[in-house]
Order: sequence, then C-alpha cells, then structure tokens
Amino acid sequence: MTVPPAPAAPPGDDADVLHGVTVPDPYRWLEDAGAPATQAWVEAHNARTRAVLDADPGRPALVERFLGLFATGTAGAPAVRGGQVFSVDRWGGREQAVLVVRDLAGDGAPPPRVLIDPHELTGDPTAALDWYAPSEDGRLVAFGTSIRGDEWSTLGVVVTATGEHLGEAIPRTRGASVAWAPDGAGFAYTRFPDPADVGEEEANYHRTVWWHDLGADHAADTPLFTDLPDKTAWPHVEMSRDGRWLVVETTLGWTRVDVHLIDRTTGARTTVIQGVEAISWFTVADGMLVGHTTLDAPRGRVVAADLDAPTPDRWRTVLPESEAVIEAVTVTGGSLLVAATHGAVGRLLRVPRAALAEPGPVDPGTVAEVALPEPGSLAGVSGDREQERAVLAFTSWTRPSALWRWTPDGLVPWSDLPSPVDPGDYTVTAERYPSTDGTAVTLFTVRRAGVEPGPATPTLLTGYGGFAVTMSPAYSPAAVAVADDGGVFAVACIRGGSEDGEAWHRAGMLDRRQQVHDDFAAAAAWLAAEGRTSPDRLAIRGGSNGGLLVAVTLTQHPELCRAVVCAVPLTDMIRFPRFLIARLWTAEYGDPEVAEEFGWLRAYSPYHHLVAGTCYPATLVLTGESDGRVDPAHARKFGAALAAATSCPEERPVLVRVEARAGHGQGKPASKQADEAADVHTFLRRQIGLGSPQ
Repeated sequence: MTVPPAPAAPPGDDADVLHGVTVPDPYRWLEDAGAPATQAWVEAHNARTRAVLDADPGRPALVERFLGLFATGTAGAPAVRGGQVFSVDRWGGREQAVLVVRDLAGDGAPPPRVLIDPHELTGDPTAALDWYAPSEDGRLVAFGTSIRGDEWSTLGVVVTATGEHLGEAIPRTRGASVAWAPDGAGFAYTRFPDPADVGEEEANYHRTVWWHDLGADHAADTPLFTDLPDKTAWPHVEMSRDGRWLVVETTLGWTRVDVHLIDRTTGARTTVIQGVEAISWFTVADGMLVGHTTLDAPRGRVVAADLDAPTPDRWRTVLPESEAVIEAVTVTGGSLLVAATHGAVGRLLRVPRAALAEPGPVDPGTVAEVALPEPGSLAGVSGDREQERAVLAFTSWTRPSALWRWTPDGLVPWSDLPSPVDPGDYTVTAERYPSTDGTAVTLFTVRRAGVEPGPATPTLLTGYGGFAVTMSPAYSPAAVAVADDGGVFAVACIRGGSEDGEAWHRAGMLDRRQQVHDDFAAAAAWLAAEGRTSPDRLAIRGGSNGGLLVAVTLTQHPELCRAVVCAVPLTDMIRFPRFLIARLWTAEYGDPEVAEEFGWLRAYSPYHHLVAGTCYPATLVLTGESDGRVDPAHARKFGAALAAATSCPEERPVLVRVEARAGHGQGKPASKQADEAADVHTFLRRQIGLGSPQ
C-alpha cells in the first residue's frame, strides 16, 4: 500500500548550551504534552499509524491470536504467610492480574480464591494491582492500585478470610515496601511527598519510611526514616518476626545499598553498611542478619551477622561466591533457599539453616541443587519459616509463569491455570557470540521445532543492557508469535545487565555505555554472518532502557536491520534528568550537568545523531501518554526527528503510536496488550516477511 507522508513537524530554534557546547533541540515544542500543537501532532501520527496498520487484512486475526496468548494462565510473585500462599495471577478473560490466595496444605494445587480484582474494585479497566504485602500471619494484606498506568499507587488493606476492605487509603505509595507488626495492628511503609507540599518535580523523589496504625488517619502517621543520603534514595523495609528489629535498606542507583538496623524497643539505630559500592539485602533469622551481598563478591555470597555486631567486618560467609549469580535468599523451617542464575538460566540451591550457627562457610557437601522443571527462571521464591516448605514461581520463554510447592521431596505444581502454549513445540537454544572486544556474550534463540534458520529467516532480536537486569527466560507472547510465524526470536544478554554478576553490570555503566551498544550490534552482525538471517530479514526491538538501546543502534548502524520497534524509550540523553523520575538514572548513565559525563551522553544520544538523508530502518515508536517513568516526550521528539531525517519513508516508514490511558507498560489491560502486540506483529510481517501462523 501507499504510505501517507508523515505529519508535518516544523523544527524550532531551541538549543541548550552546556559546558560551552551548543546542543540543538529542534523539537523541544513536543515536550509540552498539553500544548494544542503537540496534541494535533499526536493525533495526526496516530491516525497515520492506524491507516497503515489497519490496512493489513490479517490484523484482526492477530488481535484474536494475541488475546489468546495474553489470556494464558499465569501465576507469580508468591508470598507464603500463615499456611497460605498469595500470588498475582491472571487467566481467562481477565483484563488485569488479580491477587489470589491458596492453601498450602494437601497433596495437590487448590483452586485460587480472588482477594483483589483492581478492575472490580475501581470500575476502571486500566486499574492495576501494583504491589502487595501480607501480614506475617496472613490475616491481612496491604496492597497498592493505580489507574492509567501511572503507578502512583493508593495503599489499601483487605482481610484475607472475608475479603473485607478496611478504611485505609494512603496515596503516593508508588512501589511501596511494607513491613507488618507481628500482631497486624500496624506497619512500616514507604511513601512519597504530596506535590502540594514540595512541587511536582520534587514529589517524584524523597521516598521516606513511616509508621501507620490501622484505622488511624494517615496524615498523623509517624516518620521512621527520613534522613536520606540523597533525594533519589529508595528505602525498603523488613520487620523481624518478633517485631523488635526494622531493617531499612536504601538503594542509591543500581550499585549501592545502605543498610540500617532500627531497634524498635529503644529507637536506637545501627548503621550496618553505608557509602560502600556494594549491594546487600538482609532479613532477620535465628537472631541474626542473614542475606546476600556483592561486597568482595561481584556474583554475590550469602552472609550472616550477629545483631549486636552487624558491620561488614563481622559478617560470616555462609555460602561463598561461585559461578552462579545470587539473586535472593529465602528462609524456610530448616533451609536457606538461594535463588541464582548461571548464564542467565535460573538455579535454586538449598543450604541447611543450621549453617547459620557455624563459624565458617557451609560444608559444600551439604549444599544441594533443587531440580527445576527445565532451563528457565525463577519469578519469585517464598519460604515458610515454620515448616520445611516453600513456593516458587517458574517460567521460560514458552512456559507461562506457574507456582510450584517445594519440600525436601521435590517440586509439585501448585497452580493449574489454562495455557494454549505447549513448550514442547519449540526449540530454545543458548549460545555464545563474540562482541567487538572478543568478549563472549550469551544469546538465547526461540524457534518452532523443526525450523532451521537460514539467510531468509525472519528474526526479531531484543536486549536490554542496563540497571543490572538479567535477561533470563520468561514467557513471551511475542516470542511464541514470531516462532509460530516461522521466525526466530533472539535475546542478547549484553553488558549492563547482571547475567555474569555485578562486574557485567558495571562494564556497561557510565563511560562504558558504548560497549552495551556494541554488544547488541555484534549480535545482529553475528546472526547475519552465521547465515541465521540477513539484514533485510532482521528487526530489533527494545523497551525503556532497551528502547534507548535500539534507538542508538538505529543511528549508529542503520545498515544492520530492516526494522526497529522502539518502545517507551529514552532518546534525548542531554535533557533526560529534567523529566519525571529520571534523576534516579544518572547513577547509571551519567549527569549531563557534569562536563565529563555530558561528553559520554552526547556521544551516543540518539535524538542528536540522526543524519538527514540517511535511509533508516522502518521504525515503529510506541509510548503511553500516562507514562510515569520515561516521559513520552522522548518518543515524540525522536519520532519527529527520525521522520524528518529518513530518505526512504515510503519503503521504510516511521510510525508513531501514542496510547491513551496507558503508561510504561505495567498493569496494562490484556486487551490493550493484545492490540499493541497485533500492531507490532503486523508491522514486522510487512517489513521482515514473517509468514502465516503454524
């Protein structure tokens, strides 16, 4: 079909001058979401995108197909409390995930009982369950809901036995951490300030810890921890089971966690670790701090310390660092269950709890590995501290997340939700390819069983490469759909993630960021060089930090691929800290206000490296108007600049899709997810030749 020309976007004369350098910003006017000119531009681009994608006669069938893939039963984020397991599930025609509870007794998985359905609770189909926290006895659950994808949760409390909602309604509890008192009469929690008190920009920061008594007015809540080392600090709380000790873990960036211990009987505060570039997470068990740390162990080690002497010089190594990257430690009645990854594939190790009392590391002969269903990943592990049992969520690229109950006898399925996907129909491989500096990087591929890749094979390559995010196998409707259409879905575990521990993360931070982009480009080049695909059959896709990744790849290597799907991206790396919560990310990327760091950012900022007259890959830019993480201005400005720069807009169009009442992606209703996925797949079919479903 003929692609209509992109709507006009007249460039302006705006520019920033930083450190003596003038940085043009011709589409700054698109930063103002409420301006009539911006709204007209969005409306025109959305209409054009709809005209192009809706013209494909196969799109309606794709919507139905993705509705089925997103409707598959999933269960994750388990929490064991009071002989019950809580989890976040979705199945059937539910638009949103719901909070459910199951009994842990018996020999088989019981049916779930719904406690919180955010759609039913609010009447708004965009309402989402953001987080939840059960009391220690499981009688009560604090939870957060938000609408339109903005993630600014309101905290509520529900009674587990009856489903009764108590009167709590605490606003500004985005991503809240909650630690209940043993008797369930109150809890410590985190919240953000009211914009009316500090202004809109500052209200994105200054997350502090408060105490709330059930039934009290939250305006009278007591501050517990407010002296943040930096406004971007992000505290997390955990209570000892006797209620005496409150552990406050405060993240600064993605390489440092300060830990403080508050004695609630005296109010005394002990600094466990502070100002050290290390990540440490603790709980209280057997009268000790128990947890894992990257201090002197980039892949992590399990440590324990006495509560009266908890500083690092007194930490005892329980499980030393190994090739596996430790992600979490869960305490059960008789064990420590250590969730880890090796080569981005999940592992679960069992360490005797008695090892906490030993003066040195555990005897390696007593460490056992729990056999998981297949190569995949853990999507949460929660232990029962009174009995020797736990519940874990497990997933892989073609296996939706499901619950399994663990006892020393092994794993038993503990959720039974419908799925139209049979993992046996697909072939999953994990290989290593050389990056530009010779470093070996893991590459996962997913394809339909019996499909042998060749130069004509349509391939979708994705990655993330930042914030210590490990690209472990996780159920992906996109992977299933690409494989079913005869293509290959590929995931590059590039630097900036934590696939090989904290050193792998740091190798892609700050002044080393270009290596992340080089790793990803090397994956695309390797797939073509190996005869697995060809540039005209290759598309790349990324979201958020991954959206930045593919936008940079587009500007630095337009010849590598035919198409780009760039979702909720950062693209203006000169102005990014000015928007929403983005000052949180300067520890990862750098700060343009600092001369040296400005140089790093300017060197790759994709919005500033588009060259007029270049034939760029066909690009679909996706964003949501309510995104509370990455300002949609990034997508608007980049879409306008790319459409103006490309020399082949008819053959390789630039399409912009701005979704109303949607955010960064979290909590998006299933129907909206299916609609967006159908648009992406329609775009890919047209550009890289994906075939009919098998």
